[in-house]
Amino acid sequence: MKTIDIIKKSLSPIRRALKSPINKVRSTGKQKIFCIGRNKTGTTSLTKAMAELGYVVGDQTTAEMLVRDWGRRDFTKIAGYCHSGEFFQDIPFSLPYTFQAMDMYFPSSKFILTIRDSESWYKSMYDFHLRDTVHGNKAKSLEMLKDATYCYKGFAYDTKALVYDLPNDEPYHKETLINHYDFHNKMVKDYFRNRPEDLLVLEVSEAGAYKKLCDFLGKPCASVDFPWENKT
Repeated sequence: MKTIDIIKKSLSPIRRALKSPINKVRSTGKQKIFCIGRNKTGTTSLTKAMAELGYVVGDQTTAEMLVRDWGRRDFTKIAGYCHSGEFFQDIPFSLPYTFQAMDMYFPSSKFILTIRDSESWYKSMYDFHLRDTVHGNKAKSLEMLKDATYCYKGFAYDTKALVYDLPNDEPYHKETLINHYDFHNKMVKDYFRNRPEDLLVLEVSEAGAYKKLCDFLGKPCASVDFPWENKT
């Protein structure tokens, strides 16, 4: 199946939700900026930069609690949460389908796809997650992640089982995760390919990345260096 056909198919439940008078969420008129790149692609540094540029940053933990809504492709609460700020990142915004839904709920929005090469992304993500333990043990299966307590008990399981098709005994299966990461980035670029003014593809480690961000947002560039956070 071609990428564009997969995208069209994925939009069906989103369109149905938007047509429902119960689920309709109206924008407050403030422009929303969504970072739709995966975590460990410079999202923390971008968040700091956005706050310094004067944007109201949505609370990340509150948004993460909506991952089960994302799993049902129900974007009502996610869209409602977006009235709490102007800039949003990480789960559920870094997951497939959310950017299409937010584009429909908030038509004047801008989107930032943070990227890095897939091998270094996987290593950084894997090393970061290995810091988390389940009762003192590294998670060796999806089932073990049900006992992890970040956000809520089972959040780690939900973010793996709902998002990826992983073998039970390999919760960080490299090929599966990298393929998913690459496909998400491809979907984003294809979706916005005729709307370059609405999408910024940003590698925060590159020279000139901060100026690129400011130009995209129409903001004066007050700093030469990107404010690094969690650099791994």
